[in-house]
Formats: sequence, structure tokens, C-alpha cells
Amino acid sequence: MDENDVGSDLEKVLITEEQIRTRLAEMAAEVDRDYAGKDLLLVGVLKGAVMVMADFSRALRTNAEMDWMAVSSYGSGTKSSGVVRILKDLDKDITDRDVLVVEDIIDSGLTLSWLKANLSSRGPASVQVLTLLRKPDAAKVDVDVRYVGFDIPNEFVVGYGLDFAEKYRALPFVGTLAPHVYSS
Repeated sequence: MDENDVGSDLEKVLITEEQIRTRLAEMAAEVDRDYAGKDLLLVGVLKGAVMVMADFSRALRTNAEMDWMAVSSYGSGTKSSGVVRILKDLDKDITDRDVLVVEDIIDSGLTLSWLKANLSSRGPASVQVLTLLRKPDAAKVDVDVRYVGFDIPNEFVVGYGLDFAEKYRALPFVGTLAPHVYSS
């Protein structure tokens, strides 16, 4: 899937495939340095973080296990509801583990704040966050995020795992969705 496949649904490409690949490699090098010799567990947040987790983990030199959680606070809208539900919990025990939550995007911070508190209550050695995208202007709560790929404007974005009504995830870049798609 590429830009031509979505036609007028896309307003513009915000971050290219190459920019994403380069930044993920840089963040992987930081994580390799910071977690050298540690028992690292990557926790991907489904479904959006699938692309980030796959490419980030391949860029890592550190041997890290993976697990997945699915949490929801969106439904089919474009704004976070702030009410979080666990749709799929971790399979692994995180007691005394260094946990790195891998996210696709942080906007209000409400879901991530809840997720960090939930994971921290399970007795890990540490819980840190890596996100490809962050919308500083959309933040409703302050959440400590250790690794940020890109700060972006408060616009509705799709691609590279991000969707609107389960569409556009497979785009290899991040782009802004044209308002006519989500306002109708």
C-alpha cells in the first residue's frame, strides 16, 4: 500500500518511511546502550505498535523478549475517551524485569498514564516508554516518555500502524488524514 492507493483520503505525508527507519535505528542504539546487560522485555501496545515493534526490535542489538497488550480508549472516534479497558493482557510475569513499553503514538497521555501505573503495580525493575510519535499540544496529563521518535502537530494521522476505523495501517509512512474522511 502506498500514497497512490489512498487517493484523496490523505492530506499530506508527514514523516517518510526513510525518516522512520533512521529514527528507529537511532532509538535502538540508545536502548542498546541504556539496557546493556539487563533483562529487557518489550511490551507492544496492540494494534498500532505492531509496525514500530517489528522494525524497532530488528534494529536492536540487545536480546529482548517481546510481549503484547491491547488496551482501548478510542472506539472508532478520533479522540481518546480516557476510559481504558484491557482487551489482551501480558502473557509474561514482569516481576523484576526491565519493561520498555513500545507505543505508536501518544496524544492525550491518558491511556499511557493508566498503562504505566498498571504495569508499575506488578513489581517490575523499571517501566519506561518508547513512542514513535507524540503530540505535545494534545497532552492532558504529563507522562514521562524516555524515547520519542517525533513530536508532531495535533492532527489526525494514519499509516505505519496507525489507523482510522481499521484502515490505512499498512501505509509505510505517517500522513495526515483529510478531514472529509473522519468528519462525515
